[in-house]
Amino acid sequence: MQQRLHCKKLMKRKKLKISLVGKTNAGKSTLLNNLVGEKISITNKKINTTEDFVIGIVNIKNTQLVLYDTPGISFLRDNKSQKTKLKKNLWEGLNQSDIILYLIDSKRIELNDLKNDFPKLYELKKNISIIFNKTDLIKAENLLKHIKLITEKYKIEKFFNISAKKKLGLQNLIDYLLQKSKYGKWLYKDNEITDKDDIFITNECTRNEILSLIHKEIPYNIEVTNKTFKYLKNGQLKIKQDIIIKNDRYKKILLGRKGSKIKDIRIKSQKEISNILDVKTHLYINVISSDAKKI
Repeated sequence: MQQRLHCKKLMKRKKLKISLVGKTNAGKSTLLNNLVGEKISITNKKINTTEDFVIGIVNIKNTQLVLYDTPGISFLRDNKSQKTKLKKNLWEGLNQSDIILYLIDSKRIELNDLKNDFPKLYELKKNISIIFNKTDLIKAENLLKHIKLITEKYKIEKFFNISAKKKLGLQNLIDYLLQKSKYGKWLYKDNEITDKDDIFITNECTRNEILSLIHKEIPYNIEVTNKTFKYLKNGQLKIKQDIIIKNDRYKKILLGRKGSKIKDIRIKSQKEISNILDVKTHLYINVISSDAKKI
């Protein structure tokens, strides 16, 4: 009898796969983090922050929402070889999704972006809705003017006005996503909130602090790898990471005078990791240039 009830419960489950796309810093990662309720995707004002597409999982009653946080959509029309990985990740997220949510920074609405992006997005034959983010920072009449221009040229299923940072307007978006979901087996377990493990998230914390502190001085494709991730007998966490940088010139910038910059990065990343994982963390960082030996 219990097994029958369990099977009946599973049959009633619904799911929806959603791609969050848009220009870099439109607010995709902030929206994902707030929908999930945890910081699982890196948010930073530096260009091309998200290197992999990060999956966020939101379970609401009988519905599982699977959200793909993709790299900035500028890669649809960028042919530079060093960005091939990002471009591949973007298309992987788009192809796996059921619907597309296209985020626009309301303070920087550029209709030419839609002209460049939408023909390629329409090739996927998926419903596209537009999310205007940061709408708390602009006048409503200005936004309505842009909505009118967009609806005259493009087929948009729905428009949403939100502030991802302040969590305004998110309930309307959630209600829409629940309405669009369809019956099917959940892709992830009830207690999962992301496809990424703690090692990935801690590496991202360090990469985020690097990008926050050094901005344009360091290339966006800096790599952070884990060497040790170990819970100690006292319950505290010990992490050792390698930061792999292109060459010695960038390494000197990253280290700073007498190691001051890398020290700041380590302290801030350690604090962030401790907050996210809710455990006292001891972080050790080693900087390596790809064409030189370890420091």
